[in-house]
Amino acid sequence: MSRASPSTKNTAVPTGIGKLSAVLQWATVGALSIVITVPLELGGFPAALLMGPMLAGIVVALGGGTIRLPRIFFFIVQVVLALMIATTVSEDFLGTFQRNWPLMLFVVVSVISVSTLCGWLITRTGILPGTTAIWGSSAGAASTMMMMAEAYGADARLVAFMQYLRVVFVASLATLVAHFGGHDGAAVPPYAWFEPVPLPPLVLMLAVGIVCGLAGQKLRIPAGAFLVPFALAAVLNASGTISIELPQWLLVIAFTLLGWNIGLGFTRAILLHARRALLPTVLSILALISFSGLLAGLLILVLGIDPLTAYLSTSPGGLDSIAVIAASSKVDIAFVMTLQTARLILVTLFGPWLARFVADRA
Repeated sequence: MSRASPSTKNTAVPTGIGKLSAVLQWATVGALSIVITVPLELGGFPAALLMGPMLAGIVVALGGGTIRLPRIFFFIVQVVLALMIATTVSEDFLGTFQRNWPLMLFVVVSVISVSTLCGWLITRTGILPGTTAIWGSSAGAASTMMMMAEAYGADARLVAFMQYLRVVFVASLATLVAHFGGHDGAAVPPYAWFEPVPLPPLVLMLAVGIVCGLAGQKLRIPAGAFLVPFALAAVLNASGTISIELPQWLLVIAFTLLGWNIGLGFTRAILLHARRALLPTVLSILALISFSGLLAGLLILVLGIDPLTAYLSTSPGGLDSIAVIAASSKVDIAFVMTLQTARLILVTLFGPWLARFVADRA
């Protein structure tokens, strides 16, 4: 879930938007976000509040922007998303996995295997230095893969670029599929963003979520800032101990910050550095997405679930953006998040070992 940002150390003279002060750069990305998001929202695209800021962040970053979302804000975003998803999937989360675990494990293992194969094939071409492609092609656990890549002497900036690019492709395609497939969720009118919610339970739940997120990070649990608050909130919500109700304005802020965090990672320097890797990376992403589509077809045939639920369930990352799209669409969120969480756990447990195994033999 959590993704380490690519290195931003750059001694070059700022150009384009980068010549502006940080305040003006943030004002620019904010204005662009509104310009892009409003048409998407009016057009009924799900997760427009995520896609608009993400596209605006990409434009500013490629225009020379030097701003980055501070880590503390991304941490808060993960906690808020964890609480949001817990309210929708808590009732049938474990039951969904118990009923379908053989097929779910097959799907997850298949996605991990094909992503590893793509990385190995790119490595064998010699286009990318060393074992960079193996770590960059991993279907999740990006932060872990970047640390492993550095330990193996691979290019961490290229690994980050490959991970970010896959997230953009997957999120964009999922949004288009949801919209043109007729799975748009009910649009929330702007005036509803500020409807009051009970304040004491909200403050208490946010405080508990933040403490759990910090504990997850302290214990070095992969994606701990998301998974630990999510697990606790799901249990509390399912047991009726508390009733989680998040205000719409808080979700709007979280979606916007998540979009900026993804988009602002595509700096001009990173893109120039990765230009030789662009074509093979795009081809490997398209191959992985296509294979995930075949797995989605298998889920449709065997379980009879709707196509978008199947597609979001098999999509190869990232968990946070898929969660936002699922919550904005008419899908079985319990099924989507069960399979996505299983993929994250398995790729975290076995992904580094598998990548290291392949890297040693590449």
